[in-house]
Amino acid sequence: MQKLFKNCYDMDTKCYEKYNLTEDILMEHASLEIEKYIRKKFKKRKTVLIIAGAGNNGADGITLARLLHKDFKVKLYMPFGIKSEMAKLQLQRAKFVGIKVVKKVKKSDIIVDSLFGAGLNRALNSDAVKIINRLNSLDAFKIACDIPSGIDELGNPNPVAFKADITITMGALKESLFNDNAKDLVGKVKVANLGVARELYEDESSSFLLDKSDFNPPVRIAKNSHKGTFGHSAIFSGEKEGASIISAMSASRFGAGLVTLVYHEKINHPPYLMSNTTVPKNTTAIAIGMGLGDFFEKEFLEKYVIGSNLPIVLDADALYKKELLEIVKQKREVVITPHPKEFSAILKLLDDVEISVEEIQKDRFNLAKTFSKNYPNCTLVLKGANPIIAKAGEIFVNRFGTQVLAKGGSGDILSGLVVALLSQGYNGLNASITSSLALSFASKKYKYVNYSALPIDIINNLAKLGR
Repeated sequence: MQKLFKNCYDMDTKCYEKYNLTEDILMEHASLEIEKYIRKKFKKRKTVLIIAGAGNNGADGITLARLLHKDFKVKLYMPFGIKSEMAKLQLQRAKFVGIKVVKKVKKSDIIVDSLFGAGLNRALNSDAVKIINRLNSLDAFKIACDIPSGIDELGNPNPVAFKADITITMGALKESLFNDNAKDLVGKVKVANLGVARELYEDESSSFLLDKSDFNPPVRIAKNSHKGTFGHSAIFSGEKEGASIISAMSASRFGAGLVTLVYHEKINHPPYLMSNTTVPKNTTAIAIGMGLGDFFEKEFLEKYVIGSNLPIVLDADALYKKELLEIVKQKREVVITPHPKEFSAILKLLDDVEISVEEIQKDRFNLAKTFSKNYPNCTLVLKGANPIIAKAGEIFVNRFGTQVLAKGGSGDILSGLVVALLSQGYNGLNASITSSLALSFASKKYKYVNYSALPIDIINNLAKLGR
């Protein structure tokens, strides 16, 4: 996994004070990284339009213009003039080598956006909105310098943003690049080295971006084993039995040795699943909420769920019941898997805080981190385009999600994955990280048109992971 940061100001200052680097050196390295990318990807003589802002992000773009000049047909556009001293210095250098400044946006093979950098804390004015909309309408390969212009410090278009094919971000990864609302805007993300290795540049962080190598599936090593060796998942089946059956199939596919559906009324299920009217004695983890409704009496839930000490997954309908939500305060392995609307309900029921879905989506990182600090024994999996796993003040972001999963049943699969791993001895955080990645990777293996996947397709793709 890689560290994420709100911004890089303190780390830039460390470079000046500890490593005796200058702002000029950092800027040259930033621009060199973009230059190297362009030279590697495109042939010489391609036209490059660089849109430079008035500050130091614009100065990066001006520096890039100088580095590409002559080998590429460079057009430098500065719609708001220049203000920072570094921008003035870089423009002077650019003019010395013959860079010409153009007066308007022109069609080009490559567009480099260096209007505004990370940390935007105001709405764009009408002129900036007009320019960005014009850039987005052009057919060109689009590169964002540091962050697509218009994305604010929380990762939201304010009100619009440059839509990049790749973002080359400076020094370290920013949280704002991985907010849900930025997912369709940043393209691929690459970190530019600023003159020292990232290990030297980066500070400590409590936010992390998950990599493929963080996937830790329940591969069976011991040969002398039996079904009981790999745990027993009990999944409550309520009013909408299909949801619990999807979860149970998912749990079985992800390595749980035994899976039992706990039912109130007899249900039809695949023959490899079991069913019972109570939680079996040898159960090692439970999941409740998927299609639950109001099937189970209070006394039953008190005995087998609230009063249990087994690891537990709470999802869907369970997240609207305060008596079940209170489990997050217990000292046992607890995982909750809400989507934003369910998270809004959780915050109201537990903390008496009214936060809309829109507000949650704008500030996912801070809200998830705060919740995990308030309930440190609980692991939160906040679903979304880039799911967030939060535990005890740390957050882990899964960037691998796809639109294939935007269909009923995906959340039920996730709950089944998590309970399967809890049953096999994973702790809540590790179970949540690996399950979230597994769901994303299984969706990526779906080879047909992306709107057509069924839950069973994703479940079956779990068998292909690691190949």
